[in-house]
Amino acid sequence: MIFKEELWFSPARENRRLHIYLPDEYDHSDERYPVMYMFDGHNLYFDADATYGTSWGFKEFLDTWEKRMIVVGVECSHHGNDRLSEYCPYDFSSNWAGNVRGTGEDTMRWMIDVVKPHVDGNLRTWPHREATGIGGASMGGLMALYAVGAHNDVYSKGACVSSSIGFCSPQMRHLLETAPISPDTKAFLSWGENEAGNARGRAIMRSVNKAADKRLVARGAKSYMYCQPSGRHCEADWRRQVPMFMNWLWRDVI
Repeated sequence: MIFKEELWFSPARENRRLHIYLPDEYDHSDERYPVMYMFDGHNLYFDADATYGTSWGFKEFLDTWEKRMIVVGVECSHHGNDRLSEYCPYDFSSNWAGNVRGTGEDTMRWMIDVVKPHVDGNLRTWPHREATGIGGASMGGLMALYAVGAHNDVYSKGACVSSSIGFCSPQMRHLLETAPISPDTKAFLSWGENEAGNARGRAIMRSVNKAADKRLVARGAKSYMYCQPSGRHCEADWRRQVPMFMNWLWRDVI
């Protein structure tokens, strides 16, 4: 069962839509559920909602998965380059995006101070960190990794898929070296074999993920790295990773 609702997103002074999956038996039980928060929520469930016409197929996966849980997809901005700013915790510059002012921490504070209390207050969740995960791809993957580091007291698990770490790799390395990270933290780090356009870009994707893995493991956390064979930077290929990262984060199964 999926429903949509809107919450006021004060950093941008506009409403943002939540795409929320509930197990089919939700209305017929008193059970509580763990929660996975996902960036770019419009891309999760239905092709008709997805930006490029292909979803992650999350509903089909969850409907047949043995573990019952709630998944909250948070829709991004669709105005110009606003998504880049809202999904990056640090300022950065690139040839194709220009100078970007990162407001990702404002986005995270809204998710922690507004979205999560709203979800926990209105749905039957397990609100503690051990039952709370976060995930996304590209800039959303970067934000998931940032959340696991900067807000480890809230999120114990992160699906960091094709993460755009290269935009701010020095800051992310410093964060993962210095932030308080609990040993029960789990992060799934992936990239596609055919991502980033050229050999240099692919080398950067490998390097920044390996650097994140090294620092997480050094802090006692669990990290799983995956290079998707022939993987591209697109929803169609990220869809294939959903069973992999969900099973590993929540069930220790690959």
